[in-house]
Amino acid sequence: MAGHSQFKNIMHKKGKQDAIRSKLFSKLAREITVAAKLGLPDPNMNARLRAAVIAARVENMPKDNIERAIKKASGADAENYDEVRYEGYASGGVAVIVEALTDNRNRTAGEIRSYFTKVGGALAETGAVSFMFDHIGRIEFPAKAASEDVMLEAAIEAGAEDVLSSEEGHEVLTSLEMLREVAQALEAKFGEPTRASLIWKPQNAISLDDETGEKVLRLIGLLEDNDDVQNVYANYEVSDALLAKLEA
Repeated sequence: MAGHSQFKNIMHKKGKQDAIRSKLFSKLAREITVAAKLGLPDPNMNARLRAAVIAARVENMPKDNIERAIKKASGADAENYDEVRYEGYASGGVAVIVEALTDNRNRTAGEIRSYFTKVGGALAETGAVSFMFDHIGRIEFPAKAASEDVMLEAAIEAGAEDVLSSEEGHEVLTSLEMLREVAQALEAKFGEPTRASLIWKPQNAISLDDETGEKVLRLIGLLEDNDDVQNVYANYEVSDALLAKLEA
């Protein structure tokens, strides 16, 4: 009986992982389609599309899926997605920015508002919290791409503003305007990055107790699980113990 239960648990976990991957692929495909529609369908001539394709490759999205998403942008039945940014407050006064691609603004706004309300937060007007973040470019490389000193020197020479290096890899930070130029220069030296995108970087982080942190993380989880939501940013810090507890 124990073996049977273990098998069921394994199958449940696999099913959950498959569902998560399917949702992720759908979001990546949507970004690829939108990027191709807004610019040229060639990743080498369209910086946003190239970034979307790189992100898809990192997640091992099949090549056929990527090509199909690009072709979908020029098809007669291509959906029209609006880029929308939502801003609000979570428990503890944590500021939250949500980026979405939606074909129904009313539906998405209603769902986002319900998530905030459900865990003691509140959706606010656009611009209500974004002043607490810096809108910048971020380019990521694996640690093996270069040493910390070599990456820093190359990034600064290319026009980047800062480099954060760790055992996990290198994060090169740039201004909005310099993202493409810096990405191209570093790719020529170190190969294709694992990710290149615009992000909202918190200027300061609010340290939360475990009870409040759990509420904030629940909200982040609800938002990220929504099909229309592409990215979620928030200015908080929680304990390693809480993260370990929730991941267990």
